[in-house]
Amino acid sequence: MTNPLLDPRPITPTQFYALGVSVAELLNTRHDVLLPQAEAVLPLEAAARSVARPGTTMLNVITSPYGKAFGRWLREGGADVIEVESPANRAIAPDTVEQALDRHPDISVVSFVHVEAISGVKNDAALISSMAHQRGALVILDAVASIGAHEVLIDEWGIDITVLASQKGLSGPAGISIAVVNPRAWSVLADNPEAPRNSILSLLDWKEHWLDTDRSVVPTILAPLEVWALKAAIERVKIEGLASVQRRHRAAAAASRAGARALGLTPFVDDEEAAVIVTTLRPPDGVDATSLVREAKRQSDVALSPGFGELAHEVIRVDHTGERARLDVVIAALQALGAALGAATSNEAVAGALEAASKAWSDEAVAR
Repeated sequence: MTNPLLDPRPITPTQFYALGVSVAELLNTRHDVLLPQAEAVLPLEAAARSVARPGTTMLNVITSPYGKAFGRWLREGGADVIEVESPANRAIAPDTVEQALDRHPDISVVSFVHVEAISGVKNDAALISSMAHQRGALVILDAVASIGAHEVLIDEWGIDITVLASQKGLSGPAGISIAVVNPRAWSVLADNPEAPRNSILSLLDWKEHWLDTDRSVVPTILAPLEVWALKAAIERVKIEGLASVQRRHRAAAAASRAGARALGLTPFVDDEEAAVIVTTLRPPDGVDATSLVREAKRQSDVALSPGFGELAHEVIRVDHTGERARLDVVIAALQALGAALGAATSNEAVAGALEAASKAWSDEAVAR
């Protein structure tokens, strides 16, 4: 008996190539698009190991565990890694990046995360990229959590290697990822004798065995379910319009923050540095975030979670990612939080929070 999950239609090389073109169109990039058959951590590590080599100095910005992992991969490749770090609730200060670049004029690569889904922080990708390029450094951007929710202008910002994924803002599958590589980056990779070859971590293998060929043979065993799901996700976004998807995320973030403040909760990140993919909140004094979220989810599975790692007991996360960037999702999360706060809030406060959220959603939805 045929089962669409077990017996999916095969993917032809022509269809796989067409998907890459479709992704490039969505991203508005003229550069090469790769579609690794894995979660985005693979192309992130591949990018790090492809540029790292002994005798080089690289600047790595840490605003999350992903930044720490990227720095580790660079060091394992032999690079001398300079790292700058910000508190969990703050974006990296551009001055901090600029000072590091000035102190180490031999920096050849700058790597950073655009949007942090863990903390809800957004770094200034355009400015950091500009500062790096002014000093001749290659730029590697982790845009996994920003694409679909935030503007990601790969070509305009001059990003040399961009790693993206569809499972967040684009509401696609997690088992296939996206890497965009420009000609300058390909030149740097080709000139690096330490860059992986004949390896799942090799970006150069993709170039030599796919991009530089007639594309009649895909140089990997494709995962049809993931490929078809990515195709469907891209098509859905194109039908709605990327600008509309981004607007939904902005409206959801505005609604979450307004409603949370009306409940007496404080955003973890200041408005000007906050991402729109998720809203992070501080629990009331003396209240454990994990326990509060557990109580809020006791009645229904609303889009709430505690923070991860060191933030597990300090942060409440309202998840309005992708298709969850809807007013009803935010309203349900706020209602559950209000109920979980119990005596700390009143029915009037909850009603006020829902009204504030609805107004903020409407104001943002018509703002642009």
